[in-house]
Amino acid sequence: MEALFYIVPTIMIAGALFFLYKALGRTRQVRAAWNSGVTAEGRCLRMYTSTSGGGGDTSVSTTLHHVYEFTARDGRAFRFDEGGGPGTVIEGDIVTVYYSPDRPEGATAHRPGRGRLAAGTGCLLAFFTLFIGLCVCFMVGVHWMFDEVGNLTP
Repeated sequence: MEALFYIVPTIMIAGALFFLYKALGRTRQVRAAWNSGVTAEGRCLRMYTSTSGGGGDTSVSTTLHHVYEFTARDGRAFRFDEGGGPGTVIEGDIVTVYYSPDRPEGATAHRPGRGRLAAGTGCLLAFFTLFIGLCVCFMVGVHWMFDEVGNLTP
């Protein structure tokens, strides 16, 4: 039974590390797309929203997504889905797509905003660091508690 108090936080830490890895990977992709200086004309093919939360007393969070398509300089067509885009872009609109020639699948239609990207990534990093730290503190506290209980038993 004691193992449960170690296994669950370890799984939570692994999940947090996975999401952190994915978030940092996307940040690198977007930064590389902006730094490459390569752009293409893209078209918004679809616009939709996704919602999360709403269970019990939690608030509902809605994210706006766009599906874009563009043709790279080498003639290949690429399609990508990007969340958090502007509400003013609707289906059929022409947008500027930023991409890196060696990784066009990591394209973005977000306008360059390095400070905003760094702030968002920093907040994610701080959140996941705090979350992992709390999981570790919980495991240490549980270990200490079980150790103390074990020392009281004759």
